Amino acid sequence: MIRILTIIGARPQIIKASALSRAIRDHFASEIEEIIVHTGQHYDENMSEVFFRQLQVPAAKYNLAVGSASHGVQTARMTEGIEALCLSEKPDFVVLYGDTNSTLAGAVAAAKIHIPIAHIEAGLRSFNKAMPEEVNRIVCDHLSTLLFSPTATGLKNLEREGFRQNNLPPYSSDNAKIYHCGDVMYDNSLYFAEAAEAQSTILKDNGLTSGNYILATIHRDNNTDIPERLNALFAALQQISLSAQKDIVIPLHPRTAKILQNKLDPVLYQQITSNSLIHFLPPASFFDMLMLEQNCFLVMTDSGGVQKEAYFFGKACIIFRPETEWVEIIEQGAGKIVDADTNRILAAFEHFNTLGALDFPPIFGDGQAARFICSEILKATE
Repeated sequence: MIRILTIIGARPQIIKASALSRAIRDHFASEIEEIIVHTGQHYDENMSEVFFRQLQVPAAKYNLAVGSASHGVQTARMTEGIEALCLSEKPDFVVLYGDTNSTLAGAVAAAKIHIPIAHIEAGLRSFNKAMPEEVNRIVCDHLSTLLFSPTATGLKNLEREGFRQNNLPPYSSDNAKIYHCGDVMYDNSLYFAEAAEAQSTILKDNGLTSGNYILATIHRDNNTDIPERLNALFAALQQISLSAQKDIVIPLHPRTAKILQNKLDPVLYQQITSNSLIHFLPPASFFDMLMLEQNCFLVMTDSGGVQKEAYFFGKACIIFRPETEWVEIIEQGAGKIVDADTNRILAAFEHFNTLGALDFPPIFGDGQAARFICSEILKATE
């Protein structure tokens, strides 16, 4: 039996990890032992522990309880803790997800003591190194032994950076193996959609009707911390709600909730808080988010994960960023990049509001990515 050390710290990573944990439980229980390490990067109950319970992720054996801090301080604390656990647990692989500071810390800690890394969501590029996530994902990819890309574009990005598809074992960070395997989040969306419909009451609780509301999420610091951008986004949401007479549902990240009153123009703040069509909700559980995504008319977001989930459920997506790592969504005509530009947001909404049916071909795999990943990690240890 091999041992893997799974590093998670942010809400999306807990959700992604559930797919791998489920594949191990259902298909590889006699071959893979998974040890889960929670860095504590997200420590709010609604943003962390609830996901473990709802998604049936095995309890973390270790919690580093790092909490919030500057990038350098947070990453240093996590690197120190992960290194100590790698030395004591002696895993055959460290499994890392995505592009958070937990990902970066896990990559640096494991690589320095020569423990092979499997990176899930490898190859994604926004080509904007001003984004901390871009730095994290690039460093992790170039320290990894097995790189699992969810899309064909991700695989091409890795090849452009010097990775080769035809490498032969034994694999190492100097002789890495790259894969186009599909997306573990698509695995989860398919697996949990029915359970979400049975268990979630978020639509009823908030008086929402399927197909008649817009789902919006805003959490990136370059949107929330820059008043001009934050005002442009909420000015657009205010105008759209009134002109289209559609409800706009905004599950509000804790950071965003704290700064709206201070950073928004006072007149705009009064308008949006008194607008009965704009609904501010607490952070949504995964099941609640699935229900909101499945039943909305349209998605507006600066989240990479929500962009994908919109696509999974056949919803157009307006992207509050200057670029996206999920370029396939744009190429399919299912998304528009608008940055934090009120006029572009309004134009994109008008485009999708008057457009007919969109096409959503299956570009994110077959729903079995996690099982494939487990198989390849096993092969690499033979």
